Amino acid sequence: MTWFLVSLLGLLAGVISGLFGVGGAVVIIPGLVVIAKLPQHTAHGTSLAALLLPVGLLGVMQYAKRQQVNWGYAAVVAVGLLIGAYFGARLAGSIPDLTLRRMFGGFLLLISVKLLLS
Repeated sequence: MTWFLVSLLGLLAGVISGLFGVGGAVVIIPGLVVIAKLPQHTAHGTSLAALLLPVGLLGVMQYAKRQQVNWGYAAVVAVGLLIGAYFGARLAGSIPDLTLRRMFGGFLLLISVKLLLS
């Protein structure tokens, strides 16, 4: 049953990512922690691995067809992502699981409040 629920989680994350243009991690990470009972660090790594191909390639193809991608900005952001993801993952490895979970929850809460109030 867990595998089935995790596959539904992927479907939901894909729809949300394509619809709102947000990374699926905001759905995938909490889902992996709650449904699959993964430790926070493992949920982060699993989410990153899962997002590589589908979001990076298939999602952007649809926007590119409609000429809704600024490739210059995308390239600049990608460079920052490469550097930031490396150092962020290293930093996460030094943070206890519960602390990382609380930090992630606080981040989601902060972003949610900001979006609701803007």
